[in-house]
Amino acid sequence: MHYKNERIIIREFTPKEFLLFSTLFENENVTRYLPYKTPEEYKEMFDKALADYEAGPFSRWGIFSTQNNDFVGMCLARIFLDNPDQLEIGYTLGENYWGKGLGTEVCKTLIDYCFSLNLKKDIVAVTDLDNIGSQKVLLNNNFKRIENLKREDSELAYFILQKE
Repeated sequence: MHYKNERIIIREFTPKEFLLFSTLFENENVTRYLPYKTPEEYKEMFDKALADYEAGPFSRWGIFSTQNNDFVGMCLARIFLDNPDQLEIGYTLGENYWGKGLGTEVCKTLIDYCFSLNLKKDIVAVTDLDNIGSQKVLLNNNFKRIENLKREDSELAYFILQKE
């Protein structure tokens, strides 16, 4: 995926950008609502993203500011692990980019990207039950909250945007 507007660029990471990627997850406020991962797991996640670019069309991508090329965060689109008939989107933004409407913008871009693939699948997103900010972003992008998703060790707010 490659996307650009007047505020953000969403693009593939380069192999040299692992440190940039990993610093996103060093902020406790950023990771508060994410499952715990070790530094090794973040490295595996980054390496998988790079490998996925060849396989396409799903992966994780970097989000950068068009103003100063600053690293804003990362986003993803993939087959939903809990239900392969659905596509999952997600994003993580650096704390200094919260509250600026970028989450809503990234979410809309991911929706457009997933629908452009013409896979005829619903799009879903999950959040921590307490992550009200991300839940508002999803509702602002026409997702509907459905019954919570229960996993072995957790329960998540579950949102769906049905295929058109």
